[in-house]
Amino acid sequence: MPNSFKKRDIIAIGDFAKEELLHVLEHTRQIKKMAPGKLLEGCILGSCFFEPSTRTRLSFEAAMHRLGGSVIGFSDGQWTSAKKGESLWDSMKMLEHYADVIVLRHPLEGSAQRAAEAVEIPVINAGDGSNQHPTQTFLDLFTILECQGSLDNLSIAMAGDLKNGRTVHSLAQALTFFNPRLYLVSPTILEMPKEICDELREKRIKFSFHKSLEEIMDKIDILYMTRIQEERFSHKFEYEQVKNAFILKTDQLQSVKKNLKILHPLPRVNEIAGEVDQSPHAYYFQQAQNGLFARQALLGLVLGKLT
Repeated sequence: MPNSFKKRDIIAIGDFAKEELLHVLEHTRQIKKMAPGKLLEGCILGSCFFEPSTRTRLSFEAAMHRLGGSVIGFSDGQWTSAKKGESLWDSMKMLEHYADVIVLRHPLEGSAQRAAEAVEIPVINAGDGSNQHPTQTFLDLFTILECQGSLDNLSIAMAGDLKNGRTVHSLAQALTFFNPRLYLVSPTILEMPKEICDELREKRIKFSFHKSLEEIMDKIDILYMTRIQEERFSHKFEYEQVKNAFILKTDQLQSVKKNLKILHPLPRVNEIAGEVDQSPHAYYFQQAQNGLFARQALLGLVLGKLT
């Protein structure tokens, strides 16, 4: 697949064929096994985070530094000219002259696509509202492959805020290549969006809706927990009604499969009790670590240093 990623935007997971997903995962595996050194020396990353981030921002910046590159940017849009009314288009056009690749997180859906239309350098979507988070999906797929030995024919539960959780939107779309059995666990008001469910049906993916973890715990290979996203609620009382919908504790792990692994895109609030961290099923911190390797692979690919 020579040069197919060079200068390519990473906007939505649906833009990638199965072979392309696997290509990124193979580079991620190689990088985790052996660091490639100063692969991106002389390259500059424009890190533009209009929304708060810990893992995504820091792992992208660490990925760039560890590969010999440099980082410019900001972690709070309040300290940019957006505060003065500058459009996203203009901000990106300006940054194009300073950086070789842009990583963008923005609260508005479609913002990453808008940025990509404004510039000639690659744009990587680090989350656009409640829409997509494609780089999280690459690290999630790699983590599932790492802990299960395969991506095919797995039983996977996604639990929590499936309406607003951009990580589960992207992951559900990517998993359609691998014939999963999906269990969608959420309060009624936070169910997976209709357009995602319609896509699952179109691709003949078997899935079902559930209101409790207990219904599915003994059936699954992967439990993908998510937090209830308070910042996406228009009314506080709606959040209060569902904020404690699912709290995973160790007593719920008594009858699970031996190979079960618990994932979470983080940050967690209270949906996974601290006691679960000591369980052999907990894998979310290893998952976060894999973000570094997946993002190193993607940066190397879009900047043409990997093929």
